[in-house]
Amino acid sequence: MGRRRRKGVPIHGWLNIDKPQDMSSATVVAAVKRITNAQKAGHAGTLDPFATGVLPIALGEATKTVPYMMAETKEYVFTARWGEATNTDDVEGEVTERSEIRPAKEEIAATLPAFHGTITQTPPAYSAIKINGERAYKLAREGLEVQIPKREVTILSLELEEILDENHAKFRTICGKGTYIRALARDIAVNLGTVAHLTQLRRTKVGSFSADDAISLDKLDKLWQCPAEFEDLLPLTTALDDIPAVAISETQAVRVRHGNDVAVPNMTDNLVCAMDGETPLAICQIEDGRLFPVRVFNL
Repeated sequence: MGRRRRKGVPIHGWLNIDKPQDMSSATVVAAVKRITNAQKAGHAGTLDPFATGVLPIALGEATKTVPYMMAETKEYVFTARWGEATNTDDVEGEVTERSEIRPAKEEIAATLPAFHGTITQTPPAYSAIKINGERAYKLAREGLEVQIPKREVTILSLELEEILDENHAKFRTICGKGTYIRALARDIAVNLGTVAHLTQLRRTKVGSFSADDAISLDKLDKLWQCPAEFEDLLPLTTALDDIPAVAISETQAVRVRHGNDVAVPNMTDNLVCAMDGETPLAICQIEDGRLFPVRVFNL
């Protein structure tokens, strides 16, 4: 039997969507797919339903570059509520512990350096991490005790932006892949001798994607009515900004398109994006003077 034909239109590129509150990342992807009628779509980095902000959506062959976008640094603005811990570490959970301690501005500022650089973090029990093949949040919802291994994450910057009132403080952080902001707020509170949970979370950047340039689903729905004039679809290579582009000949391009390696003398071992003129062909690994396709784009 031949390959089943995929429904929809072959659209390739990235959309910078401003995820609304109370909508899951998967639901946003489904909405984008419906609006654009794209054959294939996926997101680069889940946002919790209560969170808002930058959710990069890959369409078509751009989905093959999702891992590279997920590896990018991210910036978040978040608000911690002192004095109450919840079972989800955010405003959607049930209160599990209370404290009368409310840290002063000076105390908060003094403890933040402990969270700079590479730190050890235990992800929340309500998270998408798999435990023996099951999502942690599924086990937690069933009332089972969830033991999640600690992990190392990277915090590039962490700043106290504002004391909103006695109970709330607003922060901004830039962090690496796999960082849970809910866990970060929880651990900051523990260092301050109290407890906390998140009441607001907004992702303001993912790599080169910024909230300033993100578009809402409503705006996408209106603008996409004239796809030929739509200017917010970013190229597939947007996720590959940190990967050098290498031009190859037409003969080499034919081989690479079929997944075959080609000779590239005098090139240093490296991960590159092979280009046929302006068209990206494949993510490739150069080893010992040869270029080996890793992910080939069907464009």
